[in-house]
Amino acid sequence: MEYIVSARKYRPGTFSSVEGQENITQTLKNAIKNKQLAHAYLFCGPRGVGKTTCARIFAKTINCENLGPDFEACNECTSCKAFNENRSYNIHELDAASNNSVDDIRLLIDKVRVAPQMGRYSVYIIDEVHMLSSSAFNAFLKTLEEPPVHAIFILATTEKHKILPTILSRCQTFDFNRITVEVASKYLRLVAQKEGVEIEDEALNVIATKADGAMRDALSIFDQIVAFCGRNITYQQVITNLNVLDYDYYIRLVDAFLKEDTTSALLIFNEILNRGFDGSHFISGLSSHLRDLMMCRDPQTVALLEVGSTIKQKYLDQAKNCSNDFLYEALKLCNECEMNYRLARNKRLQVEFTLLSLSRILSEKKKLLN
Repeated sequence: MEYIVSARKYRPGTFSSVEGQENITQTLKNAIKNKQLAHAYLFCGPRGVGKTTCARIFAKTINCENLGPDFEACNECTSCKAFNENRSYNIHELDAASNNSVDDIRLLIDKVRVAPQMGRYSVYIIDEVHMLSSSAFNAFLKTLEEPPVHAIFILATTEKHKILPTILSRCQTFDFNRITVEVASKYLRLVAQKEGVEIEDEALNVIATKADGAMRDALSIFDQIVAFCGRNITYQQVITNLNVLDYDYYIRLVDAFLKEDTTSALLIFNEILNRGFDGSHFISGLSSHLRDLMMCRDPQTVALLEVGSTIKQKYLDQAKNCSNDFLYEALKLCNECEMNYRLARNKRLQVEFTLLSLSRILSEKKKLLN
């Protein structure tokens, strides 16, 4: 059987299977239910969160011949089968990144005038619409404002601020959410079960965090890890493959700061450099670690911690030994180091001086009190 990447194999086919965008999918279903379809929609949001997927599901659903009671496509009728097999004439996709001229838009406008051969609507999905030239946008305005009754436009973009106000005012705008680490981890767990892959929870959290809010990226990273590790995946294998620094390094470092153990702090940093990480990557990770410790100081902000249960407990345990004043000063020093790092001629010394300063926070505070 031909191999299909997970991002395509597990691409949602119904609104209910879209993860992390419940407010948007429910609004679209209500519009279908109440027969209040707009002639133009603008889907905005980061990459890989489901904009084009939702556009395709919407196009399929409004042309479905046997809508279910929950207003989901049946996936059984002639129209749905044509959509699922990529042979439907009711959906037209244009990549505005490579088709951004006035001539391309005029060809699209000519297509819009033709009524669909089957089904009620022709849906035109224009991806990366912010890449259209100004003249192409202007040529598109009249058709976008008053399209034929059978035409619906769905514009998708990652950069809403680049869209002309005259286009924005003609569309219903939907802002897609970034996918949280929790949602991505749960979905990856389902995919792993379907693929017969055993994977540790902490490994899933690392993949979800690395994806940076994009479900497509999370699935691509998952495929990469499976290719590297096989069917049994551990946390250590994932951080090795993705070149991610282990949480344990930062936990050991903060312990060294609290003990004012400058020797251990410098040796740990040297160990990190020997593993191939640069100082900028390290100091950024240390800032994130200190931020997470600060979140653990208040029961109400612990929910903002996007890590697995085992590592969360390690954070909670270490946070008990850190005062808010210590964490504030430590974050301040790390932030200054990040800002000065690029300009520093001796970058290693810049980071090492910061580590020495971090190890002296408590002693400096004692001097002030005395």
